[in-house]
Amino acid sequence: MRIFHFSDTHLGFNDLEIVNESGINQREADFYDAFTQVIDAILETKPDYVIHTGDLFHRPHPSNRAISFCLTQLKRLSVTQIPTIIIAGNHSTPRTRSASPILAALRTLDHIYPVFEERYEKVIFDNINFHCIPHINDELSNLTAIEECEALVDEDKHNIMMLHCSVGAQFMMEEYGERVYPREKEELFERMDYVALGHWHGFGKVGKHPNVYYAGSSERTSSSDARNDKGYALVTLGESLDVTFHPITLRPSHRLRVDAQTSEDIFDALRSRGASLDVEGALLSITLENLSATQSIDIANRDIEACFPTALNVQIQRKFRRTESSAATESVNAASLQEYFGAFLEEQSSTPEEFTRLNSKVATLFARYDEVNNDA
Repeated sequence: MRIFHFSDTHLGFNDLEIVNESGINQREADFYDAFTQVIDAILETKPDYVIHTGDLFHRPHPSNRAISFCLTQLKRLSVTQIPTIIIAGNHSTPRTRSASPILAALRTLDHIYPVFEERYEKVIFDNINFHCIPHINDELSNLTAIEECEALVDEDKHNIMMLHCSVGAQFMMEEYGERVYPREKEELFERMDYVALGHWHGFGKVGKHPNVYYAGSSERTSSSDARNDKGYALVTLGESLDVTFHPITLRPSHRLRVDAQTSEDIFDALRSRGASLDVEGALLSITLENLSATQSIDIANRDIEACFPTALNVQIQRKFRRTESSAATESVNAASLQEYFGAFLEEQSSTPEEFTRLNSKVATLFARYDEVNNDA
């Protein structure tokens, strides 16, 4: 028996002020392309079952375009009659009971089984049961769902558990309302043939459990996620469990770091690093480390971007030397102008006393500016 496991597709996600030739946000279109690749792989693989472990959509109230796209793609699965079970994740679950869950719309499709009502549900077939615990906002209700699952394991069938949560603190995404699976309930995993996880965006087995896996996301929702290993898991239930990862094709993503203290020419260092990378249409994250304030003034973002004219986007972060004020580890884009100017003053002042005197005058001037320009 083969089960196709994918997760965290985040349809409707958009980022960057870049639109494609169809007038769609380019990053939103990238997520649609990734989803299409996964559906194509399902149709080619022809598994016995398909499971999606949460965050089908990026928001609980996605756009009409995201909904229409999703229904069109899932219709392709529906006509093949491959049973497809989809649970809700924290991104696609409304925070209030009064809001209608978007996954209810999937009930219009044959052979698609959405689970979204913030409670345990068992989806039953002749030789296999899917124990589904979608995202549940209330912690006590979440524990009740796990206990219901414990009581309903059928030892005469295959049992698959589907969760959208963190199994261990190392798999937390630091998001609002995310759930951590209680450690004292992990013994339940041993009664399952396979535990399919969603929420963490990387593929992999969880700790000591040989049958507990995250499928990972199908695209990157953050510049801090430089993984190029996005795709799906193909699970084979036989005499032993076999789980294989299959990547899909994504837009290239690279992270470059240049140390300003050791680089004679920062631009030469960037070009040298970039020469070995595929930067055509890529997402680049560049960090300039150990900058002095005067160095930073001489380096314009547009000049850095000009080093990579074929990249889709270049994100630049500047980190100052630790000795140069509280702005030491902040991006210039995030740091206030007052802190940035303070770092410059500290570097240029001949004595600590001179810096203190000048910095106090700067603080007064900025306070006066804030008072005059206060929109309130």
